[in-house]
Amino acid sequence: MTALQKIIGWIPALLDGAKITILLTLTSVAAGIVIGLFLSLGKMSKDKVLNKLCSAYIFFFRGTPLLMQLYFLYFGLPKIFPVLTLRNKFLAAFIAFALNSGAYMAEYIRAAIQSIDKGQKEASHALGFNYWQTMGLIIVPQSIRRLIPAIGNEFIMVLKDASLVSLIALEDITKVTRSIASSSGNELVYVPAMILYLIITAVFSVVFNRTEKRFSVYE
Repeated sequence: MTALQKIIGWIPALLDGAKITILLTLTSVAAGIVIGLFLSLGKMSKDKVLNKLCSAYIFFFRGTPLLMQLYFLYFGLPKIFPVLTLRNKFLAAFIAFALNSGAYMAEYIRAAIQSIDKGQKEASHALGFNYWQTMGLIIVPQSIRRLIPAIGNEFIMVLKDASLVSLIALEDITKVTRSIASSSGNELVYVPAMILYLIITAVFSVVFNRTEKRFSVYE
């Protein structure tokens, strides 16, 4: 069997792994955006307790390795609280990645919000809007287009970090690649696997770039 025939034979399994990788990335970043929004607003709040709690969350998840967070959630936490045992590997990976992504997105969102002219906040307060109304109705909607490049970068980072889930035996691209290499004794499989990562990255990079250009028209 030629090298090309082997590569063609590996593609279906690699594509199955790609589905897991893409799904995990999309769902984790989406959840991270929601978590990050609340964290950023909390960190900018004048409520000292809320501010400290959000700051501590961001510091913890940005300051510790994602791999350790994933390991603790899947292996360590059940030892302390058996009721929190996660038997679904995808769910465990999703929670770990979403919590981690939320911390990074919080800083991106905070930077985007703070880039909006302060005069708009003052005008909204003059109209009688409270803090949450000002943020939800005026500031956050305007900051979305400035967030697109950051969201794109976060997506690519999570896409590559998703390879870590192979260490808890979730069948992503990396786990499938290692399984094929182990069973066939042929490390050539890493070539189409890396090309697949590049293709996925390129496709989503184009999507985010076009989205950014479309929204930049309104700047």
